[in-house]
Amino acid sequence: MSPEYFDAHITPLGWQQVDNLRKHVHECGLAKRIDLVITSPLLRTLQTTVGVFGGEGYTDRMDIVPLMVANAGNSGRAAISSLNCPPIIAVELCREHLGVHPCDKRRNISDYQFLFPAIDFSLAKSDEDTWWKADVRETKEEVAARGLKFLNWLWTRKEKEIAIVTHSGFLFHTLSAFGNDCHPLVKKEICQHFANCELRSLVIVDRSMMGLDPSATNYPGKIPSGLDLPSDVVDEKA
Repeated sequence: MSPEYFDAHITPLGWQQVDNLRKHVHECGLAKRIDLVITSPLLRTLQTTVGVFGGEGYTDRMDIVPLMVANAGNSGRAAISSLNCPPIIAVELCREHLGVHPCDKRRNISDYQFLFPAIDFSLAKSDEDTWWKADVRETKEEVAARGLKFLNWLWTRKEKEIAIVTHSGFLFHTLSAFGNDCHPLVKKEICQHFANCELRSLVIVDRSMMGLDPSATNYPGKIPSGLDLPSDVVDEKA
């Protein structure tokens, strides 16, 4: 509850975990498949996002905007380039459990824009944090409802491979709303708390929309002009 933990940054151990996850997503090929990264606009998730999905080291000679400036959030880290990294959007809906805990209160968006110049913060409604309340803690039901609202927004995106960098509490309460029609073991796996820097792949399917979105790789073909007869019939007529 201490104010010194306001918008907590990643610790040195946390950065080691970020480096390990970055190595994994590159070695398994996931980094090349990601169309979009969505991140919670808190310092620790922003640092995780750029550490895992950002480009290599940034120098002033580069003709691109840095993804993260040097020593952002007292990280002691060099600047990170935005070269060859997927677009990154900060979304308030996937923030951690709101209220009371100072670590879950965000800074002004303008502060983040200085620290992370290449991240898109345009969806933020206000510069100041109007969601976090010092004396009111969001209920579990409210977190879950916010999570479902986030997923509904996610359906509006056209990207298919999306990385979401968010928080264990938010994910736990959001995903607990799913899997009630699954085998208990599947439900248990869905509802497990995430560890620090844990990566899980989920395929989300809206069964009410199945078949309505045509595949981008489908090809209709074309019926040739003239008689459309089997070859053996054509041979008999010849």
